[in-house]
Amino acid sequence: MTRRWSIARQLFALQVLVVTLLVAVCTTGAVLLARRDARNAAIGEVTAVAETIAHSPEVVTALHSEDPSKTLQPYAEAARKATGTDFIVVMAPDRTRYTHPTPSLIGRPFAGSVDQALAGGEVVEEYPGSLGDSWRTVVPIRDGSGTIVGLVAVGIRTTAINRALVAQFPAVATGTAAALLLAAAGAWVLSRRLGRQTHGLGPAEMTSMYEYYDAVLHSVREGLVVAGRDGRVELINDEARRLLGLDFIDPPEIPAEVADLIAERRTMVDEPILAGDRILVASRRFTHDSRGSVLTLRDHTELRQLTGELDSVRGLTEALRAQAHEAANRLHTVLTLVELGQPEEAVRLGTEELALAQQLTDQVVGAVREPALAALLLGKSAQAAERGAELIVDPSSQVNDSPLPPRDLLTVVGNLVDNALEAVAGVPAGSPRRVRVLVRQEEDAVLVEVGDTGPGLTPDQADAAFRRGWTTKPGPGRGVGLSLVRQVAQRYAGTYGISPGPSGGAIFSVRLSLPVPAGPERPR
Repeated sequence: MTRRWSIARQLFALQVLVVTLLVAVCTTGAVLLARRDARNAAIGEVTAVAETIAHSPEVVTALHSEDPSKTLQPYAEAARKATGTDFIVVMAPDRTRYTHPTPSLIGRPFAGSVDQALAGGEVVEEYPGSLGDSWRTVVPIRDGSGTIVGLVAVGIRTTAINRALVAQFPAVATGTAAALLLAAAGAWVLSRRLGRQTHGLGPAEMTSMYEYYDAVLHSVREGLVVAGRDGRVELINDEARRLLGLDFIDPPEIPAEVADLIAERRTMVDEPILAGDRILVASRRFTHDSRGSVLTLRDHTELRQLTGELDSVRGLTEALRAQAHEAANRLHTVLTLVELGQPEEAVRLGTEELALAQQLTDQVVGAVREPALAALLLGKSAQAAERGAELIVDPSSQVNDSPLPPRDLLTVVGNLVDNALEAVAGVPAGSPRRVRVLVRQEEDAVLVEVGDTGPGLTPDQADAAFRRGWTTKPGPGRGVGLSLVRQVAQRYAGTYGISPGPSGGAIFSVRLSLPVPAGPERPR
């Protein structure tokens, strides 16, 4: 199958054709102008010669002699050769020739128009005379009294004018060829550049590719954001608009998180970012010439939620497994004490463990009426015990029927507690590993404070802790939890911050404003 011409080749052929036509038209115009200028120059020359001869006293004297030809023929031939004209004819008012380059024509009538010259003017015309086509000028010859005593005609054959034009042809041809070569070279360079930019594709192929790509962009289930070298968004598909919560307006108002990501100009793979209520996984790749980049976005909100729930369940399962192991050990101890005849000691050991577990449950359930939040705190307490840490629920904690969605409370408390548990995990053995949790419902807000006995944060770290991607832990997918906390706080027009603990560590404080009953729509 014969491949169609690429758009670069078609453009090159079109440019060469257009330039050739333009050069041909310009060359033709130049030739016509040169021909006209040559004709005007010839007319001016023969007119000047004719006027000079007509005003010569010698010619006037010869016309009054008995044999004018005897004097005028040598004079006219000498003047003709000196001026380069083809003929000089001096004649009587009745057209009788006194001079001619062909002596046999002397005495015969002049062929051509003389009426205007006899009237005192001059005749300028192209006429097919005895020597061929020529441009000629006829002027009157006057004596001292002003009487017309004769006429003089001076002419140059058109073939001589054409020969002068032909003599200029090499220069014109050289200029034309140079113009064509320069134009062709420029068109070739442009077509080569266009060919590289279009990858040698033809118009039909580019049209098909555009239609296919457009269909892919609008049908793919990943968000695509194409940005130029300057970071300006060039293209954004429907899925990206949906994920980023953008209206179908141009230019789109890209969220600050994504705009900062585009401005960083770095390659990334599966990096989590926050965009509104969504957790997105972003990957970025640059074009081969780094003129732009493509950012792909995938929605991991539900996956992150399920993963978080799975991690909580896994942690709770591991804690329960550890407790079951400990319970089995204690049960064996109790049975052994019974077998050894010490039932009182067995009862004391069993009731102490039961009292401690029941005390924690009563404290959490009594302070927190929200079932999901209470379950979270109990699970985190078991998880902390498994890690060798102690989770303490502040006695002043009190949450009744909070108007805030449980999901948002779980996001804030769960992420802050996880962050605190990871902080105390790095504390040297023998040092206290405590996490204190305060959740208190106030008149117009819900206060959440989570303190730890970890290494704490520097002022610079505290300022950056709630930013997307900030983390002190290695590995991909980090730096999302505190960003989610910040997002929830901002959604409820709340505040968030970090302060140093009284005995080291850090205290994370978040205040979520409660919606006013008659106010705006409840956040979702």
